[in-house]
Amino acid sequence: MPWLAVVLDIDVPRAEDFGDALLAVGALAVDISEPAAEPRAGAPSGRASGAHTLRRVKALFAHDADPYAAVSRARAIAGVPHAIPFEVQRIEDRDWVRASQREFAPLRITSRLWVVPSWHAPPDPAAVNVVLDPGLAFGTGTHASTRLCLRWLDAHVRGGETVLDFGCGSGILAIAALKLGAARARGVDIDPQALLAARDNAVQNQVGTRFAAAAEAGDEPADLVVANILAHPLIVLAPLLARLTAPGGRIALSGILDEQAEEVRAAYAAEFVMDRIEHDEGWALVGGVCKRGGA
Repeated sequence: MPWLAVVLDIDVPRAEDFGDALLAVGALAVDISEPAAEPRAGAPSGRASGAHTLRRVKALFAHDADPYAAVSRARAIAGVPHAIPFEVQRIEDRDWVRASQREFAPLRITSRLWVVPSWHAPPDPAAVNVVLDPGLAFGTGTHASTRLCLRWLDAHVRGGETVLDFGCGSGILAIAALKLGAARARGVDIDPQALLAARDNAVQNQVGTRFAAAAEAGDEPADLVVANILAHPLIVLAPLLARLTAPGGRIALSGILDEQAEEVRAAYAAEFVMDRIEHDEGWALVGGVCKRGGA
């Protein structure tokens, strides 16, 4: 059976919201990646290369869907006020699988940490390899905010820590923490689809972790807390995430645009010594140490 694929280029700050909106209006899968060397016809000129201010969004629909109506509804949900040029492609079933596999190659995060799709052999078998395939839940390592969190975990998991991944999506961060040496890791998300994907990914990586809805997350503090969400929810969640961080523990917050980093840092300054801001392609990670029992 053939499929329909919608392909468009959109500004980085809107890409994730627009991808979520496409899923909400019926897309079966969404892939967000770096744009091609040349922007699509009709995309903002001169912005797809160099500055990396665009992302390419590909959404897969059933053969009988109306992709034009879907894009229009997604624009309304994501709050995109202007028309977005896009292409609709007919893709045969086997072609879609091969195309997806070509686009997701092993991704090196640090000198010892890789994210590897299941159809690839690990480039470095001796490294820490997180096996993860693209799916409906956010978090494959390709997005800058996920890479920032993975690098932070690589730097701070020494062995034996407890880890909380708040807003876990695919579960990539909790899984990576365990494979890096954490003693225990748990993930929390409000999306049931994300929790299902995270559990499947944990089984694929042969790690034991618990993924639960936010209401079932419990209140046990963790040595390392990582939350890759968005700036506004992170600000609102500051008191809760502070309670979930053990005395002297560390926190990492991402899903934040560069210009939002100071506002997020300020929201956590009462409970944490906020000692770092990392940057990657317009996104930021804000980190710090819990003041209770620490610095």
